[in-house]
Amino acid sequence: MTEETKAPQQNVIIFTDGACLGNPGPGGYGAVLLRGDERREFSGGRKLTTNNRMELLACIVALEELVEPSVVSITTDSRYVHDAIEKRWLASWQKKGWVNSEKKPVKNQDLWLRLLPLLSRHKVKFSWVRGHTGHPENERCDVLARQAANSRGLEADAGYPG
Repeated sequence: MTEETKAPQQNVIIFTDGACLGNPGPGGYGAVLLRGDERREFSGGRKLTTNNRMELLACIVALEELVEPSVVSITTDSRYVHDAIEKRWLASWQKKGWVNSEKKPVKNQDLWLRLLPLLSRHKVKFSWVRGHTGHPENERCDVLARQAANSRGLEADAGYPG
C-alpha cells in the first residue's frame, strides 16, 4: 500500500479563521491544530488579499502540516469555505471547468487547486460555527489572523490579481 492509499491513522481537529483589514487589504489567517495532547497554532498573512483567500489559506496551511493521512474535523466560520466543500460547489466547479453557476470563472482557483490534493489525502469533514460568538478556538484563530494581518513585512499574495 502506498502512502497515498493508506487508511487514515490519526484523528485531528482543526479550527481556522481568516481576516482582512479592508477587503481587499492586508490579510491574515490563523489555525489551531489539536491531535491527542498536541496543540499547534499557525498564522501568516499577505500584503494585499481578500478575506475568502485567507479563510482558505488557513485550512490549507493546517492540512499541509499533517504528514500522515488523517481523519480531520475542520471548524470554520467561513460559509464560503464550508459550503464549497459540504454543498459540493467545489466538485461542481471542477466538473464545469472552473466556472460557477453564474458562468463566471471561479475565484481563488489557485487555492482551491492547492486544497484539492489535501482533501484527497485526508478524510476531512467541515463544520461551520458562527464567528465572534465566544467559541474559544474560533476566537483564538481570529486573534492569530488579525495579528498576522497587522504585522509588518507581509509577503505578496501571488494568486491575488490586485
